[in-house]
Amino acid sequence: MVGRSQADRNQLPLFLLRLLCLLPTGLPVRSGDFNRSTDNITVRQGDTAILRCFVEDRSSKVAWLNRSGIIFAGDDKWSLDPRVELEKRSLLEYSLRIQKVDVFDEVPYTCSVQTKQHTKTTQVYLIVQVPPKISNISEDITVNEGSNVTLMCIAYGRPEPMITWRHLTPTARDFEGEEEFLEIQGITREQSGRYECKAANEVASADVKQVRVTVNYPPIITVSNSNEATTGKQAILRCEASAVPTPDFEWYKDDARINSAQGLEIRNTGSRSILMVANVTEEHYGNYTCVAANKLGITNTSLYLYIGPGTPIDNATSLAASLWLMANLLFCLFCTC
Repeated sequence: MVGRSQADRNQLPLFLLRLLCLLPTGLPVRSGDFNRSTDNITVRQGDTAILRCFVEDRSSKVAWLNRSGIIFAGDDKWSLDPRVELEKRSLLEYSLRIQKVDVFDEVPYTCSVQTKQHTKTTQVYLIVQVPPKISNISEDITVNEGSNVTLMCIAYGRPEPMITWRHLTPTARDFEGEEEFLEIQGITREQSGRYECKAANEVASADVKQVRVTVNYPPIITVSNSNEATTGKQAILRCEASAVPTPDFEWYKDDARINSAQGLEIRNTGSRSILMVANVTEEHYGNYTCVAANKLGITNTSLYLYIGPGTPIDNATSLAASLWLMANLLFCLFCTC
């Protein structure tokens, strides 16, 4: 109040009383004595809002108000909010600057200008837009094939963001609809992988998060290679299986389980198992079984190690064994039963 004339001080209580009568309520005040105009200003959350107001001459009495009360009366600040200041780029400007705007600032603001002839009010409604933000999304999950799966993605923003789901596969399938919950009935192994949730509105770039879905399923043998071998040489039998979790492998010759010993070595790497014979002898020829198992199931396949060309036949027994192995191999390859 320093520097004000005695006349101004005497008029101040009356002016403030009139301002209090101008405070915005749920419905706009209408009076033939006042010239009113209403405008909207849209600002993104965190930005600075400038609410424009101009006076007719320097002798006008002006004030800014909102629903909470008087913000400025003349140059005197009544609000305790440090973000609020006057914006005066010219002698006749009396604008309100609000820094770091937030959603609670979204209320009507009134600029009241009183001259000797009339009182004019300008009402500005501040609209605060909020960029999209995903606040909650499902954690990575592991399920068994055939289960029903529900993925959740919760987002906020103003305007309310649009939510879309996408399965991140080479075909990049988009799911129809705009839902916070994505439901997958009877999920298959092909539906495993990463799912992307995107929340978008026109305020800023979309917010994107992902959730990984792992689908467990029992083993399926995908590769099983029989092989021919020459005595005294090295031989390899290969077996591969597709499964989640990764399968465990076992090898059998006839009904006896094989361990890495006596010239035989089993090497398991992920979904692949290799049986290596360092030095083939006649006892190594025959039928082998590869078994793949995980907690959901078990499967097996037969492989053959048979006599290769150039291997000397020492006696009739060896010849008969070779013919038996070849017959079984041909039966395995061509049988359609």
